[in-house]
Amino acid sequence: MQELSLNVLDIAQNSVRAGARLIQISVEEDHPSDRMVIEIADDGCGMTEEQIAHVTDPFFTTRTTRKVGLGVPFFKMAAEMTGGSFSIRSRVGEGTVVRAVFGLSHIDRMPLGDMADTMCCLIGCNPDLDFVYRHRVDNESFEADSRQFREILEDVPLNTPQVIQFIREYIGERLENISGGKS
Repeated sequence: MQELSLNVLDIAQNSVRAGARLIQISVEEDHPSDRMVIEIADDGCGMTEEQIAHVTDPFFTTRTTRKVGLGVPFFKMAAEMTGGSFSIRSRVGEGTVVRAVFGLSHIDRMPLGDMADTMCCLIGCNPDLDFVYRHRVDNESFEADSRQFREILEDVPLNTPQVIQFIREYIGERLENISGGKS
């Protein structure tokens, strides 16, 4: 994967397959400490200790449609290549939190990519689930919460093309405001 946003998309889709109803994605860019933290948290079915122990093995997957699962191992490798770290916390019946810490200015850090498109893809393909996207750059931040969009729109589905375009622009403009569009 050439951009971290694609890793986020893959891991969030794991959350969808795990039966999550709420998926929270946060990106924190801290220039003074030269680190970026990406966290994906869900309220899905969670994992057993055995699953957690094997989840970074590319030849371990719970999927029946293929024999390998590369999303989590690639995300872990991407973080560790920048001098960062990777962790997973999970409890059966409660959900999972995947956290990756990256060296922000490290030459091997992949670009964050288009998080607005990533969030639109997740919301558009899963309009009945709730997604919260938080992004902080140093002391500036914003949040996009599908529950708030749904409340404002009442009976208009979140996967309506005009709504998806609005969400893309909403996230894109706020990212531009807090970071100048650079990640």
